[in-house]
Amino acid sequence: MLTKDELPECPVATTVRLIGNKWKLLIVRNLMYDGKQRFKDFIKSIPAISKKVLTDNLRSLEDDGLIEREVFAEVPPRVEYSLSPLGQSLKPILDAMYDWGTNYKKSV
Repeated sequence: MLTKDELPECPVATTVRLIGNKWKLLIVRNLMYDGKQRFKDFIKSIPAISKKVLTDNLRSLEDDGLIEREVFAEVPPRVEYSLSPLGQSLKPILDAMYDWGTNYKKSV
């Protein structure tokens, strides 16, 4: 997790820093609206993402405290990802983006 000194001074820039790439937004979207997901679920629902990029973005979101990773002691190991309470607080932002995108698509 970044320290306050490492974050941009502007709150909008901070938000963009945390979820501003297309992959992070799609990962958060999946967890927000579809609930817990396994790695293979992300690969199926975001087909253009590579396994390496997905792994890097999941780690980054976990490091930033937006998602949680739960490992089950099974053979083979099962890992599930979910939004943390902090990640859940992004819901109004994603809802606003959804509404804006829907209205934009209607207008063009």
